[in-house]
Amino acid sequence: MSRRLSRLRDPGTTEEHTDGHGLTRRAVLVALGAMGVAVAGGLAATPGTAHGQAFGQNESVEEAMKRLFGGKTIKDGSAAIKLDVPLIAENGAVVPISVTVESPMTPTSWVKHIYVVADKNRIPVVTRATLAPEAGRAYMGASIRLGETGDVRVIAEQSDGTLLQVKREVKVTVGGCGG
Repeated sequence: MSRRLSRLRDPGTTEEHTDGHGLTRRAVLVALGAMGVAVAGGLAATPGTAHGQAFGQNESVEEAMKRLFGGKTIKDGSAAIKLDVPLIAENGAVVPISVTVESPMTPTSWVKHIYVVADKNRIPVVTRATLAPEAGRAYMGASIRLGETGDVRVIAEQSDGTLLQVKREVKVTVGGCGG
């Protein structure tokens, strides 16, 4: 467009020609200058500051469980949930965990969510996996961070709202000293 506007000016005259849309080069430059001044002066709309949710930070395990499950009864899930986590974690920053829940995974009965909760972490809810019947198998694996020695809980939420839980203590050692 600027190439067309620059060619439209006749060197022998002082008047500006338009490009057929009623805009002169001077009008375009004035509009661009005004927008530049508005942006520099802060008059143009600026995006607001993004704030992350303080969801679950610095809360106790009891508060987190109440927030997630309300007052629902949590049953012992040791018959249905297989939790594979090392008993001693040499590096608390990277603790491998895998969870398998025995469930038919049919449209009428499936595992909706698998929660991993670390009792001693500053943010106790470490992860949540959301599943659908199409998954075919209720399984999740991850590497989690543990701040210190404590219980690791796994809560499986069934499609009918039933909650099953298993927990295991994991010792976190400093430098692999067994402690």
